[in-house]
Amino acid sequence: MAGILIVDDNANIRRLLRSFVETNTVFEICGEAENGPEGIEKAKELEPDLILLDMTMPGMHGTEAASILKQLLPRLKIILFTLHTDGVNQALASTFDIDVVISKTEAITTLREHLIALLTPVDSATRATDTKNTKVN
Repeated sequence: MAGILIVDDNANIRRLLRSFVETNTVFEICGEAENGPEGIEKAKELEPDLILLDMTMPGMHGTEAASILKQLLPRLKIILFTLHTDGVNQALASTFDIDVVISKTEAITTLREHLIALLTPVDSATRATDTKNTKVN
């Protein structure tokens, strides 16, 4: 498994996401980027299984980066983070071929479950859940 690439312009958010993934899941972080263009370059280089992508970044929005990333790596899974908690999330997901859209306010409480659902093969989903059965609140 290549792992997870974190793309967010806030270094503290990247650090928080890395720490959360490494301590609460069996998945590994393969890299970080601080903006859309850098994220696209790192994705081409690292070929991650999943990208945790911020929606609002200077220069290139996450939705624009997601479209480019899906063209380059069609099997790539993308979780888009947004501050917006209105009903736009599902519209964003389908419009930009994003797998999951999560508001930043709910992200930590649901991130582990979304990672397991997107990255664990069906026959080993139980094993991944049992390996790190850490409840997140």
